[in-house]
Amino acid sequence: MSRRRTRPQGLPPTTTDTALEELLVDIRACRICEAHLPLGPRPVLTAARSARLLIAGQAPGRKVHMSGVPWDDASGARLRDWLGIDRETFYDPSQVAIVPMGFCYPGKAGSGDAPPRPECRATWHPRLLPLLPEIRLNILIGQYAQAYFLGPSRPGNLTATMRQWRDFLPRYLPLPHPSPRNVAWFKANPWFEDEVLPELREQVRQLLDSPTSAA
Repeated sequence: MSRRRTRPQGLPPTTTDTALEELLVDIRACRICEAHLPLGPRPVLTAARSARLLIAGQAPGRKVHMSGVPWDDASGARLRDWLGIDRETFYDPSQVAIVPMGFCYPGKAGSGDAPPRPECRATWHPRLLPLLPEIRLNILIGQYAQAYFLGPSRPGNLTATMRQWRDFLPRYLPLPHPSPRNVAWFKANPWFEDEVLPELREQVRQLLDSPTSAA
């Protein structure tokens, strides 16, 4: 499913466009938690004012850190399949904003990656999210994004949150992380594929097919 959206000719950038562009420059130059990052800072995110779908994950993995392309790994391939969209649409910032809880690779912790550094969501998210006024659906991947966006309404752990996924629509839709490491969870919860994924794809299809005021 590929969709192109461009700004109409002759329509000048808005103040919000300029503010967002300047903020993205600042974020990509961020060095706040440099001392805690084993591979150094490399903030990875994409956003544009016209984006209608926001994908909030955990933090870039090592492969994404090296490429600088968000979700450029096996997890990303599965996520795009879940959403029912192709790479072109997924990486079109005019349609999809990709804003993880931590913008830089945080290193390893045990068998997986470390939690996202808290400095990002404390420093940047309160400034960035208001500059995305067209967002209609927030895809919340994993416990950190769900805790940030859902706050006290989050019922508990990932499984408890997922079982109540309908309660958060139409603004939010929680998801487990699409990592191959979570295959046991997928097998233990077949209702996710049977119930959640069809609704997710339909929500995304309707959202990206509908006109936008910030084209």
